[in-house]
Amino acid sequence: MKKYMKNGLLALFIGLVFLSGCESKKDTIHIATKPMSEQFILGEMLALLIEENSDLHVKITKGVGGGTSNIHPAMIKGDFDLYPEYTGTGWLVILKKDTLLPPDQLFSELQKEYSREYGLKWVAPYGFNNAYSLAVSNEMAKKYNLKTFSDLALYPDLFTFGAEYDFYEINDGYADLCAYYNLKFKKNLDMDIGLKYEAMRSGKIDVINIFTTDGQLSHANLTILKDDKHFFPSYYCATIVREETLKEHPELERILEKMNGILTDQEMADMNYKVDVEHRTEREVAVEFLKKKGLLNPQLSYGK
Repeated sequence: MKKYMKNGLLALFIGLVFLSGCESKKDTIHIATKPMSEQFILGEMLALLIEENSDLHVKITKGVGGGTSNIHPAMIKGDFDLYPEYTGTGWLVILKKDTLLPPDQLFSELQKEYSREYGLKWVAPYGFNNAYSLAVSNEMAKKYNLKTFSDLALYPDLFTFGAEYDFYEINDGYADLCAYYNLKFKKNLDMDIGLKYEAMRSGKIDVINIFTTDGQLSHANLTILKDDKHFFPSYYCATIVREETLKEHPELERILEKMNGILTDQEMADMNYKVDVEHRTEREVAVEFLKKKGLLNPQLSYGK
């Protein structure tokens, strides 16, 4: 009798452990991020909001190699539940579209296509646009009254342009940009991304290509020019989440909506600067920002 009781208790224990494991897995939201500081910060923000506003656990996979090309199929398989993505990437890389649309229309089309083709949902654009642009020094902008890309075309063969090697090779890069705006530079130089800002400070180059949320922009004494003829696609960031995950956890979409419109280009650039230059942790920077926005309890510590 004791033997049967022991066996029964053992079976019950194993069953409870098994069920606990299943429930734990089901109640864990798996977030993926691409290998860049901006994505690490956004991943932490999403995790903090989910944990703050639900009983769900969160696991972040940081810096997935290959970025979108590997995260997207893993999302479809169910290896990840959600991740931060850029509208331009979804439109050009995943859907392979070449017609540029206004931001609102683009987001609407992405929602339709992703839902129909992949069972994925775009939720809550964060507000910032991490797009290509061009920048000049504040002094040069003032001297030549430079505000737009078209303004640069008024001064042919006067300025030196600098960009990383890839920008000269990609479609919709240097050659197409110059043709589109009729830009003519005195010369162009290719250099590592990290050297562009120093080259600007030293006067070696006059114009650089940038991403609008580059961390170094926060302290670089530069004027970002307006892409007045809309050459570059927009790269607004939002959350992509599995529709199956939303069915299992209907409270999740309401939580993700808390990210809607909370970030400007400058705010994202400032946070990137704190991580890339000041070497603060992504979680620390995310907590600080969310507390400032009233989305986390200011009295609590959320770790570093």
